[in-house]
Amino acid sequence: MDLIDRATVLHYHRHRIRSHGVQAIEALGWREEASQSRRFEQIARSADFSHSTVLDLGCGRGELKAYLSERFEGLSYLGVDQQPEFIAAARERYAHDPEAAFIEADFSRLHLPRVDHVLACGALGYRSRNPLHLNQTIARMFACARRTVVFNVLDARHFPADHPLLLGRDVEAVRAFCLQLCPRVELIQGYAPDDASFILRLEEGEPP
Repeated sequence: MDLIDRATVLHYHRHRIRSHGVQAIEALGWREEASQSRRFEQIARSADFSHSTVLDLGCGRGELKAYLSERFEGLSYLGVDQQPEFIAAARERYAHDPEAAFIEADFSRLHLPRVDHVLACGALGYRSRNPLHLNQTIARMFACARRTVVFNVLDARHFPADHPLLLGRDVEAVRAFCLQLCPRVELIQGYAPDDASFILRLEEGEPP
């Protein structure tokens, strides 16, 4: 993201934080808690995260860490988000959890560590002045993952084209790009009216 894109996203979330409070689901941009949980469920089904390292891009307040830790043992989690208020809330929440760490940064400019699983839930829905931003981000996620890459996008067939901040995507075009990186790509739809999840598997084996 360039400076204008970053400032737009920061302003959007700060406005929602002022309106709803930093702990509200609306501060993250979700319409309702069920919107977030439906997407988390798809991630949890995508792989066995037990005793593995996870990188969560656009982690918000770290809710995905709690969701996965309730279901998988031995998960070591690193969350990245550019919103200072969210990172502060996450660090406070997980202050005594040695398996959770958070970085305040624009992940598009950050050197990403090598991990087992790279996740992005809601983080790839923002508009960008760079038309290659989405594909470049997916490629960077793939380059630092050992086992799986899991992310979701808004489906342009069902998401309003005039939204000022968020952008729907051509789901088939996203899948075609992913297949250039990885032969094992899964597209999951139907869990939300305007969302699609992708799983890129870098090693053999199916989720439990």
